[in-house]
Amino acid sequence: MNGAKILFHFPEKTPHSTINKFMQKFYGQDSTSWKEKYAYHRHGLFYNIPHRKLLRGVIKLRNEYVSRVLEFLGKYTVTHHVGDIKPISDHENLSGETDE
Repeated sequence: MNGAKILFHFPEKTPHSTINKFMQKFYGQDSTSWKEKYAYHRHGLFYNIPHRKLLRGVIKLRNEYVSRVLEFLGKYTVTHHVGDIKPISDHENLSGETDE
């Protein structure tokens, strides 16, 4: 299965309130009410998208979902980069040469 990796970051001096709102809508948020009597999770963009968060600002996901994520990132002043992920076959080493 081929996939994609998306790297993103906000420009310097972006207000924390903007970044917090972005993270809530992107990943979702655990919330409580009535002095923590009720706990619930607000779903974000990735609720229905299978993905792996590798590091802060680094996401690994299937190619079919890249356009949805890029559309969301386009609503914010985020610098982003997209790269392909291809599986390495058992006969290739990391330099790309085949073992014989």
